[in-house]
Amino acid sequence: MQLAVAPHSTTAAGRRIRVMLVDDAIVVRGLFARWVEAEPDLELVASLRSGREAVNQIERIAPDVVVLDVEMPDMDGITALPLLLAKKRDLVVLMASTVTRRNAEISLRALSLGATDYIPKPENNRELNAASDFHRELIEKIRQLGLRALRRQGVFARQPAPVFKAAATTASPPLAPVAHHAHSDIALRPMPLTSPRVLVIGSSTGGPQALNAVLTQITSIVERAPILITQHMPPTFTAILAEHLTRATKCTVREAVAGEEINAGTIYLAPGGRHMSVARRDGAAVIALDDGPLVNFCKPSVDPLFASAAAVWGPKVLGLMLTGMGHDGLAGAKDLVAAGGHVIAQDEATSVVWGMPGQVAMAGLCSAVLPLPDIGPRLARLFAGDRA
Repeated sequence: MQLAVAPHSTTAAGRRIRVMLVDDAIVVRGLFARWVEAEPDLELVASLRSGREAVNQIERIAPDVVVLDVEMPDMDGITALPLLLAKKRDLVVLMASTVTRRNAEISLRALSLGATDYIPKPENNRELNAASDFHRELIEKIRQLGLRALRRQGVFARQPAPVFKAAATTASPPLAPVAHHAHSDIALRPMPLTSPRVLVIGSSTGGPQALNAVLTQITSIVERAPILITQHMPPTFTAILAEHLTRATKCTVREAVAGEEINAGTIYLAPGGRHMSVARRDGAAVIALDDGPLVNFCKPSVDPLFASAAAVWGPKVLGLMLTGMGHDGLAGAKDLVAAGGHVIAQDEATSVVWGMPGQVAMAGLCSAVLPLPDIGPRLARLFAGDRA
């Protein structure tokens, strides 16, 4: 299966995204190589068996993106990572590992050491060959992260930044079609008139780093409002992420449990592989978990969380859309705004990929589009009753 080239294919500019694959398994290298070589906007420049080979050749080969296995003989991925980044500071590194607790820990640690993202590999070669969703995700991550790297290198002229215009009145303006942000202004909705009571967050590619940055700045909100998060992640990874965020925030962050009552004082994280939503039971808001089909190619998906929060809490909800590929959360954000709630999105400059937040912003659903460092302070002020 050959995947469609993204709208802003580098082939049109005469510059393909240079990809280095590093994995000790020859079957995996061969399969990944075929997938990369099938894409006209990607160029396979090296296929190597160890981190040491990658470190020794990185300057000569000069890839844009490295797909780096975690477990390898001679030199593993976590050892090679800082050495690669020291030799090429603008390098995009995508960590790849099978889903084990140890590998999940290593992958999340790699993000703190400078890796851009991670991708969990299927457990064995048979699953790997049959995994169309993994194929799609790997190629799209290479493409989107590679395009971002090329723009930062100045290969493409940066498009004019979008101009965000506040609405003229406090009434919610009707949704109107919005063109690509590089060619039109993006209208902002009014901020809430009263303090929000619940915070729901959606994130994907780059999300663990963004969540850490935001949550460490809003610990004052936790005791007064429930916080619910859907981060695109597989099982095991979400449990490790919850532990990391608990240590960083000194707050209770844990995977949500089906049927538990939702209260302030806890940050609820959707478990990997299950959709999380909100339901009413005996007048109380409770967690609902669903093992149904993928939504927007994702499980967990942001849409069920945002849509159900809108149905249960209406105008009391504030939605936050952080960095991520694709458009998951767009439909849920529309439901949230239609119910009287409000949405804030991370801006393009600080997003690893401005897919999910960009879609929400361009749909005219946001009350603010902010750089990552500004999001936490703005949330703290809003939950304290300040509309500024």
